[in-house]
Amino acid sequence: MLIRKFTASLILIFAMCIPSYSAQTEDPALKAWSHETRAQNREGDEEIRIKATYYSNEYVEALVTSEAEKNLWTADEMENYKYTVLKNINLSETIPFHIDMYVRGVPMYAQPFDKHITLMVRGKKYQPVDYDKRFNFKILGARDGMVYFPRYDEKTGKDILSDAKELRLIFDSTISHALAGRGDVIWIWDLTKDRGKIAGGRAADRLEADRLIKRSRKIDDERAALQKKLDELNKEYNEVNTRIDELQSE
Repeated sequence: MLIRKFTASLILIFAMCIPSYSAQTEDPALKAWSHETRAQNREGDEEIRIKATYYSNEYVEALVTSEAEKNLWTADEMENYKYTVLKNINLSETIPFHIDMYVRGVPMYAQPFDKHITLMVRGKKYQPVDYDKRFNFKILGARDGMVYFPRYDEKTGKDILSDAKELRLIFDSTISHALAGRGDVIWIWDLTKDRGKIAGGRAADRLEADRLIKRSRKIDDERAALQKKLDELNKEYNEVNTRIDELQSE
């Protein structure tokens, strides 16, 4: 009985990590962070529907709370589920979106997909660091998956969303003939309305620990590389000075 219950929980966790339309109809907060666009070409023989869900703090909290209430989970079970969700969407290192697509008529070919989608924050554009590679193949009918943008600026190391008021997700109109003539698809999320709180709690602490451990290992690797370089320079320095002493003593 315990094994069956555990297995069912794993299946549920896996399914809920990529939220579906049905999941988002149960709580207004699960709808509030999604935008959708539908378009078709003049002939009407090609149609595309694109829906993007931003994993805001409020959205994640609503997702976790909704599942906890439906399954009558204990506080520990809810924290474990929250940790799994946060881990799977890599929220500590990326800005994740779930993309739903439906194409009717002429198939859509969007390879490379990451060249057709852009995140804009404070006027600066960012391309995905990872995405569901199935978006690169022929799309006809439904297709969905995750798209991840960098959370930290490469030069400053600062959180891109820190103190940001809004973010914009842009789909290049060349992604589909159905969008020809209407321009790029631009969606705006108002970050000032994000009332959820991811920070705090055991799930967030575990996620932060994971991130810090990973960062610590990277720092160790960088230190080792620098130490190796320093040892090589010290060796060369000693050899040069030894030779200088030899020449000066002759």
